[in-house]
Amino acid sequence: MRRTAPEGHGPVRFGPPLPEDGLPVLPELSAVLAAAASRGAHEPVGGGRALREAACGHWDRRGLHCDPDRVAAAPGSHALLLALTAALGGDVLVPRPCAAWWAPYARLLGRPVFHVPTPPESGGVPDPYALLETVRRVRAEGGDPRLLVLSVADDPTATVAPPELLHETVEAAQGEGLHLVSDETWRDTLHDPHDTVLLSPAEMVPDRVTVVTDLAGALLPPGWPAAVARFPAGADGEDLHARVLDILTALDARVAAPIAAASGYALGEPEAVTARVAATVRLHALLAAEAHAAVVAAGALARPPRSGRHLYVDLAPLRPALTAHGVGDAQELEDFLSARLGMPAPGGHRFGDDLEAPRVRLSTGALVAGSDTERAECLTSPTPLELPQVHRASSRLKSVFDDLRDEARRWEPPR
Repeated sequence: MRRTAPEGHGPVRFGPPLPEDGLPVLPELSAVLAAAASRGAHEPVGGGRALREAACGHWDRRGLHCDPDRVAAAPGSHALLLALTAALGGDVLVPRPCAAWWAPYARLLGRPVFHVPTPPESGGVPDPYALLETVRRVRAEGGDPRLLVLSVADDPTATVAPPELLHETVEAAQGEGLHLVSDETWRDTLHDPHDTVLLSPAEMVPDRVTVVTDLAGALLPPGWPAAVARFPAGADGEDLHARVLDILTALDARVAAPIAAASGYALGEPEAVTARVAATVRLHALLAAEAHAAVVAAGALARPPRSGRHLYVDLAPLRPALTAHGVGDAQELEDFLSARLGMPAPGGHRFGDDLEAPRVRLSTGALVAGSDTERAECLTSPTPLELPQVHRASSRLKSVFDDLRDEARRWEPPR
């Protein structure tokens, strides 16, 4: 990736984090953490029994039965994916685009990473025919593809892959002997769960899928690192679980006891947690729809966001205006929009897209502005978009994109 290292924009050290919700910590969670603050020890590697049982209950309520002895917890999904990649060996396949943190862990281990195109309607899950062709090509060139990482509810595109596409892709992966890691961090952030069908690959191929969930997606603040993994049943799943625990032990990747207490409480989904999750999803669904309308009205392209706290924008139709501002690639677009918007706007090159493609991920958490009291008000207001602090932030977003639209029109050649 040209031009990034000298100016401090390296793809790993400065990679974008998970989109935050911009909200104060749930008081009940803070109370649980505070009550456990005197516990200075770590959890055992892979998590204590209580945390693993809480994770099983969480998955059981979603139709994914699991055994606590086939669950591992770690301080964030990054540690789990690193351990899984090391344990499985071979080359790694990911969608294009994909979460910014997936590929660096494979490269850190010296594993080749191959990006597979996604279909037009959604991201996160590769096109099945492109997947088969990529596997064939990699093997013909002497590679050894073993792992496919995907996400049905996706970062960065905020889309949800339809079940029929997922079924075809999982069938293709199974036929090629690939192990699947399903990143389900955003599973519980569907904007319209009654109109969106989300299936886990683990429901389709129980013996070939490991599910990873970072609790920062819906349950915990991002500064409280905790994630859980559900391993397949059977001998292969048992061996994989054991190898992952060995690697986590070597890394000393343990969850701190106070974070484990808060994680177990959140995974148990008491009323306070479920109410906060529902209110947060509602708020960010409204913010994402507002942001999507603004960028599309300005002439940019973006799939309608269906999950998460973000959207993925293609500014190719506004390229004349960007060129006039000296913006020629995604890194320059990231710098330009981050400064104009006053919020992070990581370029698509961080998610595996081409550096030349003018794409960015925008996070709706940046639109939740103000003090803790003002941000908490966003959760309870029947019309959060009309609150002054939210209106100012969304107006700035709209103004920046409207200006680009107007400038692009001025630079269009006469017909």
